[in-house]
Amino acid sequence: MNLEAVRAFVVVAEEGQFQLAATHLGISQQAVSKRLATLESDLGVRLFTRTAGGARLTLDGQAFLPHARELLRVEQRAANSVRPGRRALRVDVLSYRTAPSAVLRDFHRAHPDVELDLVTIVDSAQAAIAAIQAGTIDASFRAVGSPASRLPPGVEAMSAVDDAHQLLVGPAHPLAGARSVTLEDLVGQRIWMPGMLRGSEWDLYYDDLAEAFGLTIERVGPHFGTEHLLDVLAESSTLANLAGEHTRYLWPDHYDLRRIPVRSPTPVYPHSLVWHRDNAHPVLGTLVDYLASTRVGRPDADIWAPEWGLPR
Repeated sequence: MNLEAVRAFVVVAEEGQFQLAATHLGISQQAVSKRLATLESDLGVRLFTRTAGGARLTLDGQAFLPHARELLRVEQRAANSVRPGRRALRVDVLSYRTAPSAVLRDFHRAHPDVELDLVTIVDSAQAAIAAIQAGTIDASFRAVGSPASRLPPGVEAMSAVDDAHQLLVGPAHPLAGARSVTLEDLVGQRIWMPGMLRGSEWDLYYDDLAEAFGLTIERVGPHFGTEHLLDVLAESSTLANLAGEHTRYLWPDHYDLRRIPVRSPTPVYPHSLVWHRDNAHPVLGTLVDYLASTRVGRPDADIWAPEWGLPR
């Protein structure tokens, strides 16, 4: 359907006269008439009754008008989705449940007029950086500094949020009654972390954590999603999971799962915001400034992060 003809139809319906519509559209009255004639021919109905005073909608025209307006709204939304400065800021997060999503919710509350488009289109730091270079996304929250996430020229990063880990266990687990645990307490425990992409920044993080504290981290078994993970933990007396403090999980009351803080030190996953310095989206600078102003320094004596995740 010719959208310029649809636009002419809507303007004539609103103005009530072909000449006024022509002035509004910046074209001749003859051009308006031609566009409407084409549209009526395509639809096989008459949309207007021409009168000495102007144009009056027919019953078919009245039925078509709300749909015509919606077509033009969809056209505008489609154009705005790709126009710099008009489309929403596309920010990639590994999961909608994790700490970066919580940070972005806070950012949106502080800037309610800012349009955000949260996506989970990539599953590794390398893929996220490539998407930033290609302009597919504007920014991504990733752990940078690891061999999996070296930054190419033009790509920048800033420390954004440290996600402290908690132990997630079912009621039958021997640590279920603890108010807090230490990493030393976790030595010999089976920490089940299914679904990690081998060689990803998450995978490297847990490799370093396991090596630093002698932990047993199991990645075996297919990952059938969060619900399955919670099902297994609720019934197990031997399996535990490390969950981010800000990671949102919901489970039935009868699961009686426990989230237990890990202390002395607390392992934290170091999320950074990554973007390209040539990205001209006006909201990107607002997000960077917000993260810089809300960033809380790390209590270095009480936390652990891999060397490649520490600020430089």
